[in-house]
Amino acid sequence: MLVQDRPTSKSTKPHLKSRRTHLSDHFPDPQNLAFPKWVSFNLFKITAISILALTVALLFFLHNSNDSTATFFCFNSHPEKPLPIQFPKVNFNSIRPISDKSSVYSSFHSDRWIVISVSDYPSDSLRKLVRIRGWQVLAVGNSKTPSDWSLKGVIFLSLEEQANLGFRVLDHLPYDSYLRKTVGYLFAIQHGAKTIFDADDRADVIGDDLGKHFDLKLSNVDVMQERILQYNCKNPNRTVVNPYVHFGQRSVWPRGLPLENVGEVWHEEFYSEIFGGMQYIQQGLSNGLPDVDSVFYFTRKLGSEPFNIRFDDHAPKVALPQGLMVPVNSFSTLFHSNAFWALMLPVSVSSMASDVLRGYWAQRLLWEVGGFVVVYPPTIYRNDKVEAYPFVEEKDLHVNVGRLIKFLVSWRSSKSEFFDKVLELSYLMAKEGFWSEIDVKFTAAWLEDLVAVGYSQPRLKALELDRPRPAINTADWREFIPRKLPSVHLGVKESETVNYEIGSLVRWRKFFGNTVLIMFVEGSVEGTALEWRLLYGRIFKSVVILSEKANADFAVEQAPLDQVYKYLPKIFDRFTSAEGFLFLQDNTIINYWNLAHADKSKLWITNKVPQSWTTVSFKDHNAWFSKQADMVKKVVSSMPVHFQVSYKESSTSDQSLTICSSEVFYIPRNFVGDFVDLVSLVGHFNIHQKVAIPMFFMAMDLPEKFDPILSTMIYKPETLSGNSSISYSAQVPALHPWTVSNEVGFLKLIRVMAAGDPLLMELI
Repeated sequence: MLVQDRPTSKSTKPHLKSRRTHLSDHFPDPQNLAFPKWVSFNLFKITAISILALTVALLFFLHNSNDSTATFFCFNSHPEKPLPIQFPKVNFNSIRPISDKSSVYSSFHSDRWIVISVSDYPSDSLRKLVRIRGWQVLAVGNSKTPSDWSLKGVIFLSLEEQANLGFRVLDHLPYDSYLRKTVGYLFAIQHGAKTIFDADDRADVIGDDLGKHFDLKLSNVDVMQERILQYNCKNPNRTVVNPYVHFGQRSVWPRGLPLENVGEVWHEEFYSEIFGGMQYIQQGLSNGLPDVDSVFYFTRKLGSEPFNIRFDDHAPKVALPQGLMVPVNSFSTLFHSNAFWALMLPVSVSSMASDVLRGYWAQRLLWEVGGFVVVYPPTIYRNDKVEAYPFVEEKDLHVNVGRLIKFLVSWRSSKSEFFDKVLELSYLMAKEGFWSEIDVKFTAAWLEDLVAVGYSQPRLKALELDRPRPAINTADWREFIPRKLPSVHLGVKESETVNYEIGSLVRWRKFFGNTVLIMFVEGSVEGTALEWRLLYGRIFKSVVILSEKANADFAVEQAPLDQVYKYLPKIFDRFTSAEGFLFLQDNTIINYWNLAHADKSKLWITNKVPQSWTTVSFKDHNAWFSKQADMVKKVVSSMPVHFQVSYKESSTSDQSLTICSSEVFYIPRNFVGDFVDLVSLVGHFNIHQKVAIPMFFMAMDLPEKFDPILSTMIYKPETLSGNSSISYSAQVPALHPWTVSNEVGFLKLIRVMAAGDPLLMELI
């Protein structure tokens, strides 16, 4: 930030010379006093002068410190609680118009614009963009852009020219970022834009004709009567999809796809159809280097060889129904005027997350005006310059995007005007921590600027998401089988052998795809939470991580291990359509491929693993067992008759107590209600997890009716430390103990588990 130097004012005081006071007037002559007596006589004055000198030195230090202001004020104020986020008050009917009076392009108008950000001199790709007929290229500069930047045929907005446009958003934009494209969007709308292509100056449009790839005239009769393939809504729990699978690349995923959805590599069972005309946002794919995240980029590289990935350019475009989302980027996306409000790039998140968060935010709002997103075959080609960005730049994506999608799909608004809904959603996203209050203010400024340049907010339409979904007649099903194109897989060229491995992954995912994994992490979650989600998220519907301490950054919830069962009903309520819940502690590994033949309608637990499930006589043990047994008796006595009968029939003696280590167990949907009822019966009793879980299981059903799937697991609790791949077996359903406390340990685990699931090697 530039700060003007304040002028030094002239002193109005009289000259100090006439008022000079000599030190001799205040201190007696030391020659007349012995030195100790002189010091004693002047001690007060010496102390005062010393304190004054120290104060001056401290102030001088603070003045010259980079953080002088903050440092100074920390001595004068107590830390305050953060103020609540304020909802912006905007009257969209009283906004004054903003017209372009300063630039040389004030009288220029065009219907079609290509908006790019430039930080270097014009590239060859940019020169090709200029040659596309019927489109005006607008280049937006930033603090990195050369001061003498120019290219014939391009409108260039320097920082100085942007500042003269009078837009409110300028107060919030960083100087050195591509996010300044926001100014370009407003400039294009101000100058007559009906269509804006959000582009990158490093990409070549295939065939140099955007009209061959996108639907440019939505009012065209042919476009409105065209039937577009649409992803099916059969699974109401599916909220996001990987479009690369549809276009022939199963092992590639786009930036912004939640990592837990990376393993969804199967094609659609069937598609539905929708009429065209309202595909207000059109996402094109990129050949060469697709829009991929750093996880994919760093795990798929063949040394220094650049990517050259191709998508099926003959695959039909595909639409997203309400309730289903797709990652949308900022370098190959076409926006029609009804979606110009969706061009806003948030500024409080990392630059690699900004366009993706914008895309999900925009898709949810798009449903309010009846619009939808369509993904198109490859429209551009990007060269891989082998210039990757660090993983930390994507933190906002990998930590929050899955939670964001669920939040957006569940969000509802009672506002009667569209822009009021936009403001409300941005405000609630800030309260939920997806971005900060800065973007709430930025949204308000953006909407005000839109109105000021003459943009009219679209009309609201009935939200189809809340209507009962009609059953799709099989006669209306449309089938499309994607091609299997050559790809890059684990740093090697994909071959036919991968087909079998992917087929296995599809079967496992189909088996567990509606099962929620609840995982308790005892150690630090910073180095393992994302890894566990990456490992098991490929297989399960969702991975919920619990720990002794909550961690919002990694979406970790707090629950005490010794009574974690009391927290499970909350998770059950969250996933009402899940068919089962598998609990797992992080010191136990499951080989999910060996669980895929179990009965998901039965209870699973380690009742046939002797070292895990034991019965003890509480009379022969210490007071802890006696107290636990007393509480169990009280709970059992309050159970309904069917629970009591089952529990007593399952117990070996009324003088014994059943203990289960409970590192892994499964509760099917048909037993969830029973489990919740039993938890409520425990109430305030401090029954330990190892006592409560076997009590619940014996009350819910007889042990002989449990599925014995876990009976062959490796269970060696005496192995307290030191993992060994020698003790690992891919042939058993589970293994205990196996401790993972950091990324290095996770990599070791992946390597040994790859014996059962070779595709795991793609994670390292």
